[in-house]
Amino acid sequence: MELQFFGANCIRLSTKKARIVIDDNLGELGLKSITKPDDIVLKTNKRLPSHPSRFDADMPGEYEIAGAIIKGVGARAHMDGEKETTSVIYTVAADDIKVAIVGHIYPELTEEQLEQIGLVDVAIVPVGGNGYTLDAVGALKIIKQIEPKIIIPTHYADKEVNYQVPQQELSEALKILGMEPAETVAKYKPNPGALTDATHLVVLERQ
Repeated sequence: MELQFFGANCIRLSTKKARIVIDDNLGELGLKSITKPDDIVLKTNKRLPSHPSRFDADMPGEYEIAGAIIKGVGARAHMDGEKETTSVIYTVAADDIKVAIVGHIYPELTEEQLEQIGLVDVAIVPVGGNGYTLDAVGALKIIKQIEPKIIIPTHYADKEVNYQVPQQELSEALKILGMEPAETVAKYKPNPGALTDATHLVVLERQ
C-alpha cells in the first residue's frame, strides 16, 4: 500500500489492485481534483462533491471491492448537534495494512464505534481546528482512543489551499500533540513487518 496527500483531507491509497481516493473536494479549494473514473471514492461527509468513479461511498456500511475491505462507521461530525451523525469514519484493510480515515468528527468516540473501527495500523487525522474540524487537542483524544501505530496529520494551514475557515499551522498542531515527525515524505509505504507498538507521526508532503 502507498499513501499520498493532496491537500485538505484528500488522501489517495494505492493498493495492489486499486486506487482509493478520500475526500476529493480539491476543486472547491483552488486545487485540481485527482479522482479518475476507475478510482474507488470515499467521502467522510455527504456534502462533499461527487466525481465519476467505479465506486462511491458516503455512508456507513461494509464493502469489499478490488481486494480491499472497507468499513464505514457513522460518527458525529464536528459541527453536528449532540444526536446527529452526518460524518463517516472509514477503515480500509488491504495488503496486510489497516488504515483509519477519521474525517471531521467530534472528538469523542463511543465504545461501539471503537469496536467497529478495531485495531488500526495507520490513522489519518485532521488537526486544523478553528471550529470546522478536529484541532490538535481533539486529534490527540482520538489518537489515544484508536491507538494507531502511525499517525498522518491532514487539514492544516497551506497557502495553496483556499479553506473556507482558516486552519492551524502544522507546526503549532505538532507542538500540542507533543510529537516530532519520524519522517517527512512524498509517498508513504507502510511495511507491516516494520511497525512497532510505539506510535510514530509521518508527515506527507502535498502532491
